[in-house]
Amino acid sequence: MKINENTTVVIRGAGDLATGIAHRLYRCGFKIIMLEVRQPMAIRRRVALSEAVYDGTITVEGVTARFAQDVAQALKIISENSIAVLIDPEARLLDELKPLALVDAIMAKKNLGTSMDMAPIVIGVGPGFCAGLDCHAVVETQRGHNLGKVIFSGRARENTGIPGEILGFSKERVIYAPADGKIKVFHDIGSTVKADCVVAEVSGTPVEASIDGVVRGMIRDGTEVFKGMKIGDVDPRQIVDYCYTISDKARAIGGGVLEAILYFMNIAPKRSDEYC
Repeated sequence: MKINENTTVVIRGAGDLATGIAHRLYRCGFKIIMLEVRQPMAIRRRVALSEAVYDGTITVEGVTARFAQDVAQALKIISENSIAVLIDPEARLLDELKPLALVDAIMAKKNLGTSMDMAPIVIGVGPGFCAGLDCHAVVETQRGHNLGKVIFSGRARENTGIPGEILGFSKERVIYAPADGKIKVFHDIGSTVKADCVVAEVSGTPVEASIDGVVRGMIRDGTEVFKGMKIGDVDPRQIVDYCYTISDKARAIGGGVLEAILYFMNIAPKRSDEYC
């Protein structure tokens, strides 16, 4: 089989950044299967294809993902031009899926078991991967000049732990759980809130917004959370449409992954031929 006869890409993770990757690859003709955990905890749920695990189907910017019970159903879904979301956090089904490329977009900030022998093309997204060691290329995820850059040797920048700045706000726009327990959401995604507004509660402890804005991300109502866990974010730009569209960061990372896959499909084989 020639490498470009297969157009299936498996993506580990299906959160908002992984969704940006999947959306861009799908629009360029690739068949996408996403691997998730049994209970995904996406914050930006309206633009996270992982929600298919709960709701059966989800559409983001015109691209639909459907939950698959098994490999046979996943293959059927992609044959019908939708994205398949399959529960397989350890990527044990790769031998059956036989993808052209594997993209690790779990965003765990460390490698959770991805290796270069998992597929003909293996791409690591963000910190935790080393191009040439455990994957063929790494895509930079840190905001700034190199966001979305494809790295063919070495690593992406380490995570700073500081949320990206929007209109001068960084950590202030992120909402964290004040205690352990089950969350009850009062203001879900798309709601306009003021600073000090109680947007949720965890085990009876109120959760307040720190700034004025629109709730762009909020974990699912009823989720068990732990103290200090990120559970939401408020966008000070107050543009509701941003809650339902892929972020600039996710699009840039998606572009980097697309570039890397096309490079190994079309350019790298020709360069190796020069030395045969």
